[in-house]
Amino acid sequence: MREVRASIDAILHVDSPVLIQGEMGTGKELVAKFLHCHSDRRQGPFLKLNCAATAADALERDLFGYDTSPSLRTNSTKAGAVELAKGGTLFLAEVAEMEWKLQTKVLQLLQKGTYCRVGGLDERQANVRVICGAETDLAGAVNRGRFRPDLVSFFETSCLRLLALRDRKEDIPELWDFFAQELSQKFRKSAPQLTPAVLQLLQEWNWPGNLRELENGIARVIILGDERALAAELRRQMALAGRDGKRPTEVARSRTADSQTASKAAEVAILKVLQANHWNKRKTAEELKMSYRTLLSKLRDAGAPRRRRSHRDFPPPA
Repeated sequence: MREVRASIDAILHVDSPVLIQGEMGTGKELVAKFLHCHSDRRQGPFLKLNCAATAADALERDLFGYDTSPSLRTNSTKAGAVELAKGGTLFLAEVAEMEWKLQTKVLQLLQKGTYCRVGGLDERQANVRVICGAETDLAGAVNRGRFRPDLVSFFETSCLRLLALRDRKEDIPELWDFFAQELSQKFRKSAPQLTPAVLQLLQEWNWPGNLRELENGIARVIILGDERALAAELRRQMALAGRDGKRPTEVARSRTADSQTASKAAEVAILKVLQANHWNKRKTAEELKMSYRTLLSKLRDAGAPRRRRSHRDFPPPA
């Protein structure tokens, strides 16, 4: 973490885009806010957009704003986050979920500092620092054809990788003290002292939810007034993990493998329905009760061709 902090200090006053990579709950947004609050842009706004929580078209409008087409005979316009964050910082969470087309426009924003509103023709100058957050390794997304390699390369000089809590368990006592002090003030209740027995449980657990999971556990301790509920929950989770004689890390790997197997089975099922519908994607999406965009995303993950192939070129799923 000292190395991470040194990297943060090195780019603090460099007005360049930043990529923060780390698992869920490792503190990506916290680091983004720290960079903003200690940078030369701290007097400006800090805005956040979650790329995974918004449909592609809506995300583009939220990001760049829009000018309604003159053919609609209205003067409806809206400023996007790039414009609203003028002089400040824009944090794009879950950037790995961004559509390829929008990635191209974001690359232009980062390289040239310019953008166009949706439906607009005028090129506008941006005055914002962009920080991107990603749970997954973007290099893997590049290999799967889901993310632009030139966009990843753009962040090579300012990329921060946050450690999972399981890789820094020696920090748990200090993290306990920090969260306990914060949450005690929030709930106006004193925090019980951390006992050696509970500390051992904390350091044995694998913390899939990272710092957020630890903070929630400490909040539970403060609200209930003792640590027995947290200790009981940790023992229960460890008992579930040890049911098959596996350590928490092995259970996590097993769950990942199971998830990949289930995902592959789902891809096969989707391809079968697609072929039965003669490659009609909209009909397939309706039959599977999923959005058209979700279907396209799953087909991309499955490596399915964009255009219909003949039955000779496209072997039936196993």
